[in-house]
Amino acid sequence: MERESGKSTGVVAVVTEPQFTQRYREYLQKLKLLDRQHRVEKRPDGTVALPVLGETLPEQHLLELRSRVAPGSTCLLTQLLDPVPSKKAQSCSPAQRLCLEVRRWVEDRGVTWSAELEADLPRCWQRHGNLLLLNEDCFQAKQWKNLEPELWETVASALGVQRLAKRGRVVPDGCRTPAVTLLLGDHGWVEHVDNGIRYKFDVTQCMFSFGNITEKLRVASMSCAGEVLVDLYSGIGYFTLPFLVHAGAAFVHACEWNPHAVAALRNNLEINGVSDRCQIHFGDNRTLKLSNIADRVNLGLIPSSEEGWPIACQVLRQDAGGILHIHQNVESFPGKNLQPPGSSKTEKQNYSYPQKITANKEESGATREFRGKMPSSATKLEWQRWAESAETRIAALLQQVHGKPWKTQILHIELVKSYAPHVDHIVLDLECRPCPLIG
Repeated sequence: MERESGKSTGVVAVVTEPQFTQRYREYLQKLKLLDRQHRVEKRPDGTVALPVLGETLPEQHLLELRSRVAPGSTCLLTQLLDPVPSKKAQSCSPAQRLCLEVRRWVEDRGVTWSAELEADLPRCWQRHGNLLLLNEDCFQAKQWKNLEPELWETVASALGVQRLAKRGRVVPDGCRTPAVTLLLGDHGWVEHVDNGIRYKFDVTQCMFSFGNITEKLRVASMSCAGEVLVDLYSGIGYFTLPFLVHAGAAFVHACEWNPHAVAALRNNLEINGVSDRCQIHFGDNRTLKLSNIADRVNLGLIPSSEEGWPIACQVLRQDAGGILHIHQNVESFPGKNLQPPGSSKTEKQNYSYPQKITANKEESGATREFRGKMPSSATKLEWQRWAESAETRIAALLQQVHGKPWKTQILHIELVKSYAPHVDHIVLDLECRPCPLIG
């Protein structure tokens, strides 16, 4: 047996003449040594290379091939530097491909593969260009520690990326800072494009929720021409940018206290060409000095934005009022949905009030007005109750802040996404208008 020189990386393969290929294949398959993840390759000199598993092939198998399986055959080892994936490998899901690649790599290092290790592999992840963000519930077994950092290169290669990060739980620091560890690569900056809007941010410092895309699209579809908007929890510009780029807002005051998010927001305003129509207010929005300027206020903080409600009322225009978009996580319980008899469960999950009626009572000096219609079949009773409670509290705050009665009106309740179990992220669109003075 001979080993070709100058080859030190890649997939190991046994080389022989074409007429002996089938005999070699059958022998290797029988001993479970044939690498089915890569194609058998025809070489420029007419010989054929059959990929095998492992870093080498034991001498006993080489002797068997040369003397008994195919007497007189050429039998040498080589390294395929750029092996071609087999059709089977190409049809594998990314998770299956990851399992195959990691298992092979682990076993090549003398580590026994186990059901525990396989169960500890990731099944889902977030992809941001050439960076993959893994969930926190993977690679937790102690055996992985001894395989780092080379393990991460194998994982990245199997999934076709150059950088790798793993997230933990969100840090309860008020900034929703993600506990993300960079496993492979020298920085965590990535770019993501939603609806033609470019978002650049550092995944180790800033959150990015793919689940909010429906709300960003809804915001983008609004007609905000000529309006001044205050975004009380701007982050990297999740909603600030759709309001500016697509909804046509005249100007946005963006509030944010996470310095890393502010850096990303400033950059994102520039790269999307809207920095001239936005002012960033860095710091705690509860101390915001703005007042009497907003036609619309976005309160995009979960689980609750209640601490921002007084400021939202303060910045609304005193003469004309405006609309509040209030995000909230609302708990719901099975069996308590409002579902009229015969209604379809496939109806869109939102809650609209197209018929306006006026309540016959006053609460805290504020006239309360809403549109009363049975909600859609998918609407939950808890959404309605929370919305009406929020409406009452906002009406009282408006009376307190502006010193005169206001009328409030629920326009719409939108489901953004659901958390398991029984927690829904919703948005309440609440119209707030000052009552006309009676002279």
